[in-house]
Amino acid sequence: MTTTRAGGVSAAPFDTFNLGDHVGDDPAAVQANRDRLAKVIGLPARRLVWMNQVHGDHIEVVDGPRPAAVDDTDGLVTNIARLALVVVTADCVPVLLADARAGVVAAVHAGRVGAQHGVVVRAVEAMQGLGAQPADISALLGPAASGRHYEVPAAMADDVEATLPGSRTTTVAGTPGLDLRAGIAAQLQALGVTSIDVDPRCTIAEPTLFSHRREAPTGRLASLVWME
Repeated sequence: MTTTRAGGVSAAPFDTFNLGDHVGDDPAAVQANRDRLAKVIGLPARRLVWMNQVHGDHIEVVDGPRPAAVDDTDGLVTNIARLALVVVTADCVPVLLADARAGVVAAVHAGRVGAQHGVVVRAVEAMQGLGAQPADISALLGPAASGRHYEVPAAMADDVEATLPGSRTTTVAGTPGLDLRAGIAAQLQALGVTSIDVDPRCTIAEPTLFSHRREAPTGRLASLVWME
């Protein structure tokens, strides 16, 4: 699941359901929003595992609740039931992975740099370490900056395309752009993952979602995956 901007207590410009604790919002408001999120999904707040994301490719395997966010990490993997893995985004791609047969799930923060460095590949590898099989993995690529609106310099588009084929595109303005979800989907398919769903929403174009590119400073959405 992925949250939207609605339903929280944060004041502008983080209004209202900001779930990021690193963007300048009132910590009490962020905690209230996180507690509200836990209540909505029916889990104790301590069973939501958060990350301090750094646009890298480190994946952490977690076997229980953590007292604090996992530092310097852009992916979480677990085989523990009722342990929700959380990724926060505001244009980057939240990637949720699950192998129901093996009982393994993952949540990944895949921005431009992390995706280029193979953070999604590392997550699949970590899942395999817990018994998952690529053919049994289902993937959801959540709301993110779309290729229609994610404008970048031509050299950057070419650089990303070289390491994440399928990403380079053209925006609605006719300028070089990136569709990271297309590149990640192609990457997953190459690994043997064939069940891939893509949320069509663009964070830049959709005002009900947070977008750093559209209006920094701003809040963060949360995407979660867990097993009952």
